[in-house]
Amino acid sequence: MKSINPATGRVIKEYQEASESDVERCLNRAYDAFLRWRRTGFEERARLLKDAGLVLRQRKERYSRLMTEEMGKTITASEAEVEKCAWVCEHYAEHGAEYLAVQEVPTDATKSYVRFDPLGVVLAVMPWNFPFWQVFRFAAPALMAGNVGVLKHASNVPGCALAIEEVFKDAGFPEGVFQTLLVSSRVVPRLIRDKRVCAVTLTGSEPAGREVAKVAGEVLKKCVLELGGSDPFIVLRDANIEEAVNVGVQARCINNGQSCIAAKRFIIEEPIYPAFVEGFVARMQSLKVDDPMLRTTDIGPLAREDLLEELDLQVRKSVEKGARLLLGGKRLEREGYFYAPTVLGDVRPGMPAFDEETFGPVAAMIKAKDKEDAIRLANLSDFGLGAAVFTSDPDAHKEIAGLIEAGSVFFNGMVKSDPRLPFGGVKRSGFGRELGMFGIREFVNVKTVWVK
Repeated sequence: MKSINPATGRVIKEYQEASESDVERCLNRAYDAFLRWRRTGFEERARLLKDAGLVLRQRKERYSRLMTEEMGKTITASEAEVEKCAWVCEHYAEHGAEYLAVQEVPTDATKSYVRFDPLGVVLAVMPWNFPFWQVFRFAAPALMAGNVGVLKHASNVPGCALAIEEVFKDAGFPEGVFQTLLVSSRVVPRLIRDKRVCAVTLTGSEPAGREVAKVAGEVLKKCVLELGGSDPFIVLRDANIEEAVNVGVQARCINNGQSCIAAKRFIIEEPIYPAFVEGFVARMQSLKVDDPMLRTTDIGPLAREDLLEELDLQVRKSVEKGARLLLGGKRLEREGYFYAPTVLGDVRPGMPAFDEETFGPVAAMIKAKDKEDAIRLANLSDFGLGAAVFTSDPDAHKEIAGLIEAGSVFFNGMVKSDPRLPFGGVKRSGFGRELGMFGIREFVNVKTVWVK
């Protein structure tokens, strides 16, 4: 298993994959740990989660450099990611007991109530694009609920995978409560089918989600899937264009454009389409593409060469189908996997830039006749993860939010995940929720207790 620096294309380090005996030991440790961990109280779990947050902050510089070296995000983005991971640990330490508090229900019993008990060993199949955050947003609520975690991380970020296990170990969590398994994706079905594993959560591609859901369904195990997105960014005619442009560029290029909830389809009402597109192109053109270790860099490389080639193919096919290339549209001539910030104009349904998820700094400009047409175009997608709407009408959310087919709708702001709010999608963006109260209740047994 190789860790490759996407800014140079050179191998950083090689890791040995876990053997079958390693897998057996891991699962045995995990199950034995669960039998003990579920008996701990919320106070003890919260104390350890807070300590995990402290470890993250104390080692922010080291973990940030590791993320940037392994997947190419800018160093400032990596530092922010470490801070966010500490925040989610602290959030569930402070609110987990409240989210899972026993709920009394008056019935014909002397006493009846609902309690939330942990399920057991949860397998987490995680992606490379937010190598720390994706894991911690699963692990913090799952461990606080009394579950234990086994991580199968993306194969191109093994260093991050082992570092996350280190965080929980050094924070004082008992042995086996959180473990990393360095295995390839071909081992995942065997892990899901194992009787010691009770549930699985996956953040990743739609094909990966289908395979995980298929196997989980065969053995009747709970799964949560957070898959791809082709998020609409709707700009209505009464919006502040300058603000929408600035937020839109940030929303498209976050994490070098490699985010499920990055804005990808910019749907603009016709009267302001020329002004918005002109401002957007100018802003994209000003972005600095460079070494992600430099603090002056706005966009770093894509994580892998195959991802760059796939993105370039989507751009070229969209142009062949009639999209106008307004900016970029090519690989940069330098070492590493750098792609030029790209803007496509007059994008329509039937083009890859409209129909597919584009993972990189490529923005699709789409013209809408009016507000109703903008909503129609936003929903004309197989995905339904997030959506953004820019308007000066403070009450627009009352009308529009319920019409957008997405797991979250942000008005006059960039779509983002927040430990306090549920996160997830509909349609082919998956099912289930992470974060907030709903996230911590995904991997629990909602248990009725009736006493006479």
